[in-house]
Amino acid sequence: MQLLSQLLDHKIVAILRGMPPKETVRIAEALYAGGIRLLEVTLNSEAALPLIEELSVTFKGRMLIGAGTVLNVSDANNAIAAGAAFLISPALDIAVIKTTRDAGRISIPGAYTPTEILTAHNNGADIVKVFPAPDAAYVKNILAPLNHIRVMPTGGIDAGNIKTFAATGAVAFGIGSALVNSKATIDETYLITLTNKAQQLITALNS
Repeated sequence: MQLLSQLLDHKIVAILRGMPPKETVRIAEALYAGGIRLLEVTLNSEAALPLIEELSVTFKGRMLIGAGTVLNVSDANNAIAAGAAFLISPALDIAVIKTTRDAGRISIPGAYTPTEILTAHNNGADIVKVFPAPDAAYVKNILAPLNHIRVMPTGGIDAGNIKTFAATGAVAFGIGSALVNSKATIDETYLITLTNKAQQLITALNS
């Protein structure tokens, strides 16, 4: 529960997908400087598992490092072995939820429809990733009858609309390209911009 409490406290999960492995620690440091405390490395990134392991050691006690794009039990076991504190999926696989929970890690499967979201919750998901989240109105409509379920909308969330998503009752937010641009050149200017973007997101959420 301590891991879950940390995630619920910090709310913003920065998603790293396809970032250059040699730059990932610098990127994580820039995000940390901006206030980010939750970092997801997607398993379809180069050297994802070694990166999760490295980041988990480097940022121990400072950030929670998780795995994203966890598609099956094998992925889950590999991510857990690498030290991932939370496992996020784009879709619902009940066996992945069980594997994650049995290992004492945070389970965040992906779901879209009310049926999928309720199924994920009923099978032990700690938080359900609403993906793709078309807009805040969709999340609000979902939570009208399902307000006992913790959800994390992901996709299309930025500093301009995160407060609107928060008003729906969502407990966390997955932020990808609005924060970290995998196509950018990683230099000092980019890293400063990254820190500033992180600060703007957190300010917008807490305003």
